[in-house]
Amino acid sequence: MKTKQIPVFTSEEEEREFWANHDATDFIDFSQARQALMPNLRPTLRRVSIRLPESLLESIRVLAHKKDVPYQSLMKMLLAEGIERELDLQRE
Repeated sequence: MKTKQIPVFTSEEEEREFWANHDATDFIDFSQARQALMPNLRPTLRRVSIRLPESLLESIRVLAHKKDVPYQSLMKMLLAEGIERELDLQRE
């Protein structure tokens, strides 16, 4: 099967935009695909700044200490759970 050549991308955003508007089957022969293992793959992270009341931050730190996890990791877990819950409510 003859496939088109995948362009060289200058950023993840450019690549994301490309694949959102193109069919991968035009570029990739999936009959030749093999499972890839990527044990060291980490999600792309972006640093954000957020203002929190000191009392809320202290409560998060206390809870994180009780759960024996870093407070920023706990904040990410709680945020992810809250977003998932809200998305579930919207799907209903």
